[in-house]
Amino acid sequence: MTRTYLNLRIRFILATTICCCSCKDQPPVVYPQKRELVDAVYASGKIVAENEYSLFALSNGRIIKKLVRDGDTVHKGQVLYVISNDAAQARLEAAQQGYNVSVTNLSAQSPLLNDLQLSLQSANIRLQNDSITYFRWKRLWEKQIGSKSNLDNTFSNYQLSMAQQKIAEQKYRAALNDARLSRSSAGSNLSTARHDLQDYFISSQANGVVYQTFKETGEAVRNNEIVALMGTRGPKLLRLAVDQQDINRIRTGQTVLVQADVTGSTIFPAVVTQIFPVMNEADQTFRVDARFVQPPPDPYIHSSVEANIIIQRKKNALVLPRDALAAKDSVYIRTNRKKKMTAVSTGILTLDYVEILGGIDERTPVLLTGK
Repeated sequence: MTRTYLNLRIRFILATTICCCSCKDQPPVVYPQKRELVDAVYASGKIVAENEYSLFALSNGRIIKKLVRDGDTVHKGQVLYVISNDAAQARLEAAQQGYNVSVTNLSAQSPLLNDLQLSLQSANIRLQNDSITYFRWKRLWEKQIGSKSNLDNTFSNYQLSMAQQKIAEQKYRAALNDARLSRSSAGSNLSTARHDLQDYFISSQANGVVYQTFKETGEAVRNNEIVALMGTRGPKLLRLAVDQQDINRIRTGQTVLVQADVTGSTIFPAVVTQIFPVMNEADQTFRVDARFVQPPPDPYIHSSVEANIIIQRKKNALVLPRDALAAKDSVYIRTNRKKKMTAVSTGILTLDYVEILGGIDERTPVLLTGK
């Protein structure tokens, strides 16, 4: 037998009259009749904005500026709130100064690099001169001209110059590498400080609408606290919850009949657009999204709705009032003015009616037992 939840005040069955008659001291008698019957799954939920999302504060502080109002249209990146940020601003200024110094220390105006570069140039000149002197004395000595002591002295000076030039070059290279690392580190610190400061400016993540703000100027705010509800302007969506026992009957494209609390008894058609496969363990339901075919004139977001998701419609279904069932698969019939239980096959079950697939026909008098 098909399970169906129809808790709405809506009735999906065409209003017709079941033929009834009664006898003294006996239950009323009804006869199965043919009519249209609708198999549906009940769902509850709310109206939401398309691409709805919450904006969160990313730092602790106090709201010093609120730049939007409820209902405002905003663009991506537009600042909505400013949180007090004196400490973050001071860190940014310090990081900027450190970066500026590191850039100077790596430029042509760097005092340290200039001094080391001059020392290296002097060492190169000294090495060049001592090299020329040594090799001149060496050639003379090979021609047996000059003294051995002069050759030894020039060789010692040449070796000393080579050592001093190497040291000067190492100092310059080390200072240059340090300056480059310092600039890289200062750049990272500056980038981090800028990023940290941006956490104090709460901005829209997309083009859309500010549906609700939760903070005013002067109020305190905590990290990860919601400050605004955002979404896109345009058609609204239905976010429904379907019981886990019924979710396998839901398909995209199925018709949904919706009743919203804010619109009274008016019924609005919708269509299932998406089924989410993860169960909400808190209430053992699955999320199903639907889109209005003909939306309410003012579809206020987060207003509650009840809905029936149409699984199938049957015309000329043989039905009985649900109260006519003596058990889930039997009814009491009257035969020869006597009460007799007989088995029936049932199909669609609604709040009011049950489909009869076999066991009795339209000529069978069924006792309305009220069970």
